[in-house]
Amino acid sequence: MDLVEVLPSRLHMLRFPIGQAYLWQDGGALTLVDAGTVESAAEIEGAIRSLGLLPERLERIVLTHCHRDHVGAAGELAARWGARVLAHRLDAPVIRGERPVPEPVLLDWEIPLYAHGLTVPEAPPTRVDRELEDGDVLGFGDGAYVVHAPGHTDGSIGVHLPHHGVLFAGDCIAAVGPLMLGVFNVDRRRAVESFRRLAGLAPSVACFGHGDPLTVDTAPALAKAAAETPGE
Repeated sequence: MDLVEVLPSRLHMLRFPIGQAYLWQDGGALTLVDAGTVESAAEIEGAIRSLGLLPERLERIVLTHCHRDHVGAAGELAARWGARVLAHRLDAPVIRGERPVPEPVLLDWEIPLYAHGLTVPEAPPTRVDRELEDGDVLGFGDGAYVVHAPGHTDGSIGVHLPHHGVLFAGDCIAAVGPLMLGVFNVDRRRAVESFRRLAGLAPSVACFGHGDPLTVDTAPALAKAAAETPGE
């Protein structure tokens, strides 16, 4: 795992072989956005300690959606350190193991990538302490707003910190190579609409589930990519 500083004393990216998570600091209080794979808990704890922070100060784990490379270690971390797990209402039953993970509608070129993604161990059923809705305000980052961004999954969300100009886009947007619509969507039309909605927030920093964060010319780059993505 690589630990990458995005904003000094505020935001770090935790990069795993597949996917990544983000650690936000409000003083000593910590929020994790996504939780890597089921095998990632020890690495996440080690990363927190390496920053001189305490894992027992982990207050919440916000899951952008229900996929295994985002949910994996959430249950173990929450059980060990008392963090609350937050996810959108529509993905919460999947995260809890009450419903199957929704199957995406794959484009031909996505098929081998999807097969590779399935090599990640499945996430165990994980409790959700708070079910989120569009517009909910979360208690970190001087006001973090939930932005429902369906299409990748029904309950995919972005998390917007307007005071800091930061957007966590989950897998709605990807930056692996060119900035683009995320892959493996259950509904491409809705995913494109969500891409455009998130781009319209005009953040100065955008963090993705796959690919490096954007920190320079972020708003115009997102706007251009969203405008050039066909809706069908």
